[in-house]
Amino acid sequence: MREDYAGWMPQNATAGTDASILWNGHAKGSRAYGRILAGLSCAGVATFAQLYSTQAVLPLLAADLRITAAEAALTISLATVGLAATVIPWSFLADRVGRVKAMMWGITAATILGLLVPLSANFPMLLVLRLLEGMALGGIPAVAIAYLNEEVSKAHAALAAGSYVAGTTLGGLSGRLVAGPVGELWGWRSAALAVSLLATVAAVAFLVLVPRAKGFVPAQAAGLRSAIRMLGGHLRNIRLLALYAQAFLMMGGFVAVYNYLGFRLSGAPFGLPATVISLIFLAYLSGTFSSRWAAGMTSRYGRRNVLLAGLALAMGGLALTLTPSLVLILTGLVVFTGGFFAAHSIGSGWTGAIASTGRAQAASLYNLAYYLGSSLLGWAGGLAFQAWGWDALAGGVIGLACLTAATVAVVHPRTERTH
Repeated sequence: MREDYAGWMPQNATAGTDASILWNGHAKGSRAYGRILAGLSCAGVATFAQLYSTQAVLPLLAADLRITAAEAALTISLATVGLAATVIPWSFLADRVGRVKAMMWGITAATILGLLVPLSANFPMLLVLRLLEGMALGGIPAVAIAYLNEEVSKAHAALAAGSYVAGTTLGGLSGRLVAGPVGELWGWRSAALAVSLLATVAAVAFLVLVPRAKGFVPAQAAGLRSAIRMLGGHLRNIRLLALYAQAFLMMGGFVAVYNYLGFRLSGAPFGLPATVISLIFLAYLSGTFSSRWAAGMTSRYGRRNVLLAGLALAMGGLALTLTPSLVLILTGLVVFTGGFFAAHSIGSGWTGAIASTGRAQAASLYNLAYYLGSSLLGWAGGLAFQAWGWDALAGGVIGLACLTAATVAVVHPRTERTH
């Protein structure tokens, strides 16, 4: 796993953020390209299966611990708060020790903490463990996109980013599909254990598959002022800010929808059991498809247009969930999920393309916004749901998507097709 760089690195290579000018990246179809995508897909499974492991059993957890829907959702929100709080520190660590090593440390620590979650003696202990688990998981999304941009040829970077996002959807889906049936049979603790075991297998596969880095140049120790200057430069870039706003608003709305739709479907008039409710996460498969499809469409239509199309799909799908028909609700969820992941795959990959230096930090700010939205808006959606019902929650998320689309449309001009 050592990330060798000596022997071919020019002395003027940009430290810690950009690949050597002599390194063009692995081309699509090469063995290393395939191993990178396979390894990061496994990392996506290990990360997102654990991060949202309680989402499919929130009604069961709430009933067992005698807490409200919004309180149960804190098991998701605190995990994503922990991730959001550590993505930037992880990115700076990865600049020093290497992308692969940082991801290896994070995924190992998260897997160990995930195995401790079922042993929680009470609700506060559960929240603490979930927070720590999220902090460890921050080492994966904080580094993965920067790793891709350094190791994959520029011609295929958008497609590779889309493939990585597709892997994260499979991770989220697998964790939820495992947790739902296991939770209904043996309780939420058994569900959490089953997901952690799944994540352990995926983590081992990641460590075996991912190749050593060739485009990484380690950074020297950077002072606090230098770090703040680098982050400040990204935050003054209005093109990046628009993508960060998209990440915050849309991820917050997305998590709110999935957090509370289970409560709606478990109540009247639907009354669905936990195992059946867990099947709604099969809608993630539309995201697995759409994230790759959207990435492939960028060379033809441009990132801006594909991102806006994804947002339009998300809004249309969510509008269908306002109906009382279970069939239309589920159809709308599939369309909403596909649209969200199409937009997300473009936004996450575009961040690395815009940032010519400090790519890991630019990607970390995207992830910071992404998971802060998940934590804050994902939890706050429960307050709207408890007070005014599903229509208020879904309508609010549609409003967030409209705001996101307007921001992207204004900041990124039509002529900005492939950059």
